[in-house]
Amino acid sequence: MAKHAVIKSFYASKEWIALRLLLIIERGNKCEHCKEIISKSKDLIGHHTVELTPENVHDHNISLNPDKIEIVCFDCHNKEHKRFGYKGAKEVYLVYGPPMSGKTTFVKHQVERGDIVVDIDSLYSAVSMLPDYDKPDNLYNNVIGIHSQLLDNIKTRYGKWHNAWIIGGYADKYKRERLANDLGAELIYCEVDREECIRRLEHDEVRQYRKDEWKGYIDKWFESYTN
Repeated sequence: MAKHAVIKSFYASKEWIALRLLLIIERGNKCEHCKEIISKSKDLIGHHTVELTPENVHDHNISLNPDKIEIVCFDCHNKEHKRFGYKGAKEVYLVYGPPMSGKTTFVKHQVERGDIVVDIDSLYSAVSMLPDYDKPDNLYNNVIGIHSQLLDNIKTRYGKWHNAWIIGGYADKYKRERLANDLGAELIYCEVDREECIRRLEHDEVRQYRKDEWKGYIDKWFESYTN
């Protein structure tokens, strides 16, 4: 995909050109990834660890922040962005645990732009425009259909996504491991005991009117969990 005109303009700006040269002078003509010495500075790239978008390119705490910029060679830069033959293996992660265990928060801290995330709550929200905790029963078949199709896409590695994150309770060990095997996924357990889940629920203002409902979800998960 071609770079947005706003981002192209940034990379042609005096501020960026000056900062890139300054960082090369300070850090030396060496790729910060592979450590290879690069004789010509024009063959070194200023790589933003937070990918620039039209929405954040004007935030100089991101675009002109030396702490968020690495000096790398062309080869490593292409590997980082999985392009020009460096697509790399697509990693799949199945993140499971009880309600209120922090599964979504964990994924939000790990996911990168270009990854795909499959989450029942988010799918309900996407098709209903309701908050992700409000899941109308009459939409269940539609949401499950979308969910199943996305899982099938991940299983067959269909599409150009980078890594995949599947979020769910998956309390049953047999079903959990079967799905992980089908998808070639690594299991990540958000381990939290029932008391901590209840404590988090009590302090969750978003679900303040649904606490009894969510306590039921928490109890049901721990009753059916097998490890």
